[in-house]
Formats: sequence, structure tokens, C-alpha cells
Amino acid sequence: MKEKIAALLAEAEEKIKAIKSEGELQQFKGGLLGKQGRITELLKELPKIDPSQRPEFGKAVNQLKEKIAALIEEKRTALRLKAAEVPADFDITVPGFAPPAGGLHPITQMCYDLNDAFRSMGFEIFQEDEITTELYGFDKLNFPPDHPARESMDTYWLKGHDTGSANEKLCLRPHLTGGSVRYMQTHKPPFRFVYPGPVYRNETTDARHERAFYQYEALIVDRNFTFTSGKVMIKSILSKVFGRDVPVRMRAGFFPFVEPGFEIDMGCLVCGGKGCSVCKHVGWIEVMPGGTPHPNVLRAGGLDPEEFTGFYVNIGLDRLVMMRYGVDDVRLFHSADLRFLEQFR
Repeated sequence: MKEKIAALLAEAEEKIKAIKSEGELQQFKGGLLGKQGRITELLKELPKIDPSQRPEFGKAVNQLKEKIAALIEEKRTALRLKAAEVPADFDITVPGFAPPAGGLHPITQMCYDLNDAFRSMGFEIFQEDEITTELYGFDKLNFPPDHPARESMDTYWLKGHDTGSANEKLCLRPHLTGGSVRYMQTHKPPFRFVYPGPVYRNETTDARHERAFYQYEALIVDRNFTFTSGKVMIKSILSKVFGRDVPVRMRAGFFPFVEPGFEIDMGCLVCGGKGCSVCKHVGWIEVMPGGTPHPNVLRAGGLDPEEFTGFYVNIGLDRLVMMRYGVDDVRLFHSADLRFLEQFR
């Protein structure tokens, strides 16, 4: 048996010297020291040996394992050192190649920039699940029972969860505003927070519309907050994001969750207000609805509308990015076309 152990060690030493790569070395190690390796097979012969000789045999096999393991690690170190050597004919003056670098998606970057801008104004960042209920997606936002937005032609209802009570019916959130009600229910006023994230609508896609897109909601609730302060906030945020003064106008609009409600437009930066396909040739593009939270929404959030008021906006994040970079088709941002996305690295 001693001769067998000595022969195995001599064979291992010879083969280790001839190995040229780490992969080959690892394969050799498995063949000797692995669960099905030759040394493991030697140990399986232990019960066949005379009991008086077993301790000596076991000790010899363990010493063999240690020697071979040490030889393998020594060879591994030698292979790595050799791989790190600079070839004699290597010209260090030849310019190298920069490794490929990734970058933030332009919508993600815009979201981060808005986060920074709102944080500087004392806002908290809020997040919630992308699946919501009819209760929070519509009922608590003052949507009438027969409102068309509840229909499958507008909202993605989850199969198997599209019937039952309002708290049992599940859908992909069609907007972020229901999450604002949850926030109001779990936080003590006054508060100001923003709520960014993707939303889903069953829409026909075109240059200005997508089925899955990003919104950025902001809500202030306080005892004395004037509507004028809300408009100043919008202009301040847009000017901070775009690095210059941005024209803003507010038009009367109806939304179930605000009263009064407004359509808030900014001057089209793609055409400079001259008119293009993005702004439908009017020089303005709608970027957010806004207004004062409806009393019923405040009540749904557990607040007294006689005591609290506030200001709400829901920014179309994709459209802001279109304005920042002069992109005329929102579908490009969701195309996963690296030729397009590499421009924003």
C-alpha cells in the first residue's frame, strides 16, 4: 500500500508540472481530491486493511492529500504570475481600448434629478406596489361608479381578480394617486411627498402615448397652503430640472380627485414654441394635471377638508424627458434600442 501511495504522489507531481492552465489544473484537482477522486477511492479501501495497520494507512493518505493540495496551490500561483507577465514584445505606448461603460436610462436620470430638486424643498420620497385595488385606484379618488376609466378599455384588470368587491378587484395601477391616499392614511399631517413610478393604461401607442409609462406625483397637505404657492413650486422645479426658465400655463380642467383642477402645460422645448408634432403644432405640451385635493379624497385619507388643504401635481415623466433631449417620439425610450440609449451615457 505504501508503494501505491508513493506512486500516486510521483504521478501527481509529474502531471502538475505539465499543466498549462488554471482550468486544466482545476480538472486535475477534481480527479484526485474530489468526491469521486483517486485519493477518495484509496480511503474506501481502509475497511479491507488489517485493523492494526489502519491508523498508519489513514495518516499516510491524509499526508498525501496535503502534499498534493500544496502542489496544486503552488502551481496555481505560478500560473497566475505567468499570466500577469508582460510579453517582451509588448508596446506600452500603444493606446488601449476603453472598457464599455453603461449609463442611466434618461427616464431614470430625470427621476433622480426631480428627487434631488424636491428633496431640496423638504419633500419625502414614497414608493408603493404596482398592483392596486379598485378601492384605491378609483373609489377613494372620487371616481363615479360608471366612470369610463374603470373599464377594461382603459385599465388592465388582473384575470381571476377582476370581480368581487372594490377591495378584491385588482389591476395594474393606472395612476399613482391611490398611493397618495394610502400615504395620507398612514402619516400625520402636515406633509409633503413625491411618489415616482411606472403606471399602465390600455392605450393605443403613438408618439406621445405608451401603455406603460412613468409618472411623478407630488402632494402637499397643510392647513394654509395657497394655490399661488403651488404654481411657484411648479415653475421652480421645472427651472431647476431644465437649468433655465420654462414657460408654464394653467388651464381649467376636470379630474375627479382635485377641485379646482387644472391642466398644466409647459412651452414645447422640442420646437421652442413654434409648433411641431410633439406639441400638436400649438407650442405647448401638457405635462401634468394639478389642483387642490378634492374634499372627498382628503376624507378618504382620514383628513378633515375643513382643516386641511393642499396642492397636487402628477408629472408625465416621459414627456419631461422628451422636452429635455428634444426627442419627438416617446416610444423610443421603451424600445430597448441600444443605438438610441447609448446617446445618453
